[in-house]
Amino acid sequence: MLILLPPSETKRSGGTDAPMTAQEWAHPGLTPQRTAVAEALVALSADPERAAKVLGLGPRQLDDIRRNAELATAATMPAVDRYTGVLFDALGATTLSAAARRWLAAHVHIHSAPFGPVAALDPIPAYRLGAAVSLPGLPSSKRVWADAVSRALAEAAPDFLLDLRSQAYVALGPIPAGVPSAYVRVVSEGADGVARALNHFNKRTKGELVRDLAEARPRIRSRAGFLSWAAEAGWDARDDPSGGILLVARAAAD
Repeated sequence: MLILLPPSETKRSGGTDAPMTAQEWAHPGLTPQRTAVAEALVALSADPERAAKVLGLGPRQLDDIRRNAELATAATMPAVDRYTGVLFDALGATTLSAAARRWLAAHVHIHSAPFGPVAALDPIPAYRLGAAVSLPGLPSSKRVWADAVSRALAEAAPDFLLDLRSQAYVALGPIPAGVPSAYVRVVSEGADGVARALNHFNKRTKGELVRDLAEARPRIRSRAGFLSWAAEAGWDARDDPSGGILLVARAAAD
C-alpha cells in the first residue's frame, strides 16, 4: 500500500542533512519538474517584493522568501519531520520507533508543491510555495505537475493507494485509472446516523490514522485489506457512495 499525504504550510527550520539531491528522492522521473520549479522559485526570491506578491506573503513572512532563495544550498531533513501543523503533529513521526519510521519510508509519500510526491524520509529543505501558485516563467502548477505525477504513480504501480491529500494536491497529480485507489473523506457521525463532512478534526484524524498504521506496520494490498485492518484497529472506515472511503473521526465519534 502507498499513502499520499498533503504537505503543511508550516515547517521546521534548519536541518542536519546535506543540500537536496532531487534525483535521489522517490519518483526520480520527476527530477526535470523538480529542478524547473526549484530554479524558478530561487530566481523569484531574488526580488523579495515581487516574491511576496506572487506567493501571497505579508511583511512578517519575509523569512520564507529567504528560505526559498537558499533552496538549493540549504540543509535538509526528512520530509515527515520537516512539516508541522495539525496533521504532522498528530502523526508525531519524531517519536516513532525506528521500525515505524522505516514503514513510513516505504509506504508514505508527501505531495509537495515544489517537489511533487516525496517519500516520508526523503531529505528536503524548508520552503514556501502553495499548490495554487504559478511561478514566473513556468506554466500553471497543474500543467507542470499533473501529467508527470500521474505517470510517476503509474510507474510506481502500488497494489493499493490510499489518497489522504486535499483536493488542491489531487489536481496536481490525479491517480491514474490503472492504480487501485481510494480517496478518503473524514466525517463525523451524528446521533441521527448521518455522516457529515468534517473540517476541524480532518487533519488530526489523518495524522492519527497514519501513526496507527506505522506502529502496526500491516501488510495491506487492497481496499478490502485496509477496511479489514481499520475495523480490527478500532477505526470506523466504510465505503463512500462516491467510490472513496469514509473515515469517521474518533474525536467526533466519542
